[in-house]
Amino acid sequence: MIKPTIKDRIKRSISASKSKVFIRSDFIGPRRKFGSYSQVGRALKELVNEAVLVKMGYGVYVKAKISVLSGNPIPSIHLTEIGLQLMKKLGIEADVGYFRRLNRDGKSTQVPMRDVIAVSKPITRKIRWGKKELIYEKFYEKY
Repeated sequence: MIKPTIKDRIKRSISASKSKVFIRSDFIGPRRKFGSYSQVGRALKELVNEAVLVKMGYGVYVKAKISVLSGNPIPSIHLTEIGLQLMKKLGIEADVGYFRRLNRDGKSTQVPMRDVIAVSKPITRKIRWGKKELIYEKFYEKY
């Protein structure tokens, strides 16, 4: 019987997961030890090449789907949702940006064009897809 490779085990774990956003430590930590840091990195790179995942930033991966327009892999969820799920995984309080909250709560009819999330502490991690980049703003409880 052939033992499954690290890539196969990670791929099975991704397909079984309800989450669409993954960080490298999801596969390295004490709960899920698939291999060393570099082994997991190589497996994730192969999964990106196979269009199972899309790389969004340093150590941030999202489940991919195939674009009906170009035939290329694209993220399966919106950039703002990726940022919110990532912040939840990192243990940082986050919500959509100020203007999107106004629109969501019915206080404005304008729809914001930029992808902004409000975070409780400063973030330096860049999340981007193509030319679109996620913007962070300071989190305010009251607006």
